[in-house]
Order: sequence, then structure tokens, then C-alpha cells
Amino acid sequence: MRTALFLNQDDKTLIAKALNGSQSAWCKLVKRHEKVLYGYTLRMTNNQADALDLMQETFVSVCRNLADFKQQSSFKTWLLSMAYYKCMDFYRRKKIVIHDGEEPDDIESDGSTDCPAISLEQLQDSEGLRVLLSALSFEQKLIVELKIFQQLTFEQIADQMGLSSNTVKSKFYASLAKLKQLLKGSDYAA
Repeated sequence: MRTALFLNQDDKTLIAKALNGSQSAWCKLVKRHEKVLYGYTLRMTNNQADALDLMQETFVSVCRNLADFKQQSSFKTWLLSMAYYKCMDFYRRKKIVIHDGEEPDDIESDGSTDCPAISLEQLQDSEGLRVLLSALSFEQKLIVELKIFQQLTFEQIADQMGLSSNTVKSKFYASLAKLKQLLKGSDYAA
């Protein structure tokens, strides 16, 4: 019965126990979030080895800074924020262009409901999605990842990236338009 209670503990309880030295609580926290974090880093890098490295670096950083987590957001949001910075560092080390130079503030959403979000969710863990996302800039990929797969609000994404909410919306819709074109011309179109 004690094991069943441990499995149902929320992140807040596990964090408190981990801060008090419970290795099993830390392991449970990692296990609970490793799939989400790995999927995030894999879609951001399109490389399994790099994704695993970034996942490990992120968890090490989270472990070192766990006492600084103020619980103003969910643990998952904070974890993805840490992963965001690790991905940014990764791209800087690789000297990969992060911004594509577009001015997405000028791009308006046409308001149509015909967007590739459903198809992207169906492709979430597939190689096809990673191929489609690799055609996006780092920033576009990040916004799509956070909005569609991590289901953050535009405001949460804006806070994480240091942008305005309207800029994030513009960039999101521009990314969807680009993905829609790529999806139409791919083997993954429904």
C-alpha cells in the first residue's frame, strides 16, 4: 500500500522529499518527466544522441537548482524552461542559426481552422515529424513544440522566451503555415 501512495504523489511532494535527500523521490520525478523531456529535446535537435545528452544535462541542472524552484509555475513548465536554455546553448555551441530572419510580426493568421496540428499530434513520436520540424528555424520549432506538444499558453511561451504574446502568436501561425505547406508536399499528408 505504501508503494501505491508513493506512485500517486504529486510533483510538489516529490520535490519536497527530494530536497530532503530522498533519492527515490528524485528518481520518481525524473521517471515521470523523462519521456516529455526526451521528446522535447529530440524534436528540437532531430538527433537521438544529442537529445539524450540535452536531457541528461537538463536533469543535472534541475537537480542542482531544485532548491531554487519557487513553484510559481508547474514543475513541467520549469523543467522545459531549463531544457530551453540547454537547447539554446547547444545551438550556440554548434553555431547554428537560431532565428530565420523573418519578420513574423507582419504575418497575420487567416483564422482558418485548416491547420496541421492534428496531423502533427498524430506524428508526434515519428521520424516524419522530426523531418518536418527540421525545416523550421530553432525559434519556430520551439514555439510549435511548446504550444502543440507541451500545451503551454501563448503567455507562458512569451514569458519563457522573453517575447510579447502577440509576437509568439505571429510566429506560431507563421510556423503552422510553413508546416502546412511542408505537410501537403510530404508522404505524411492524410
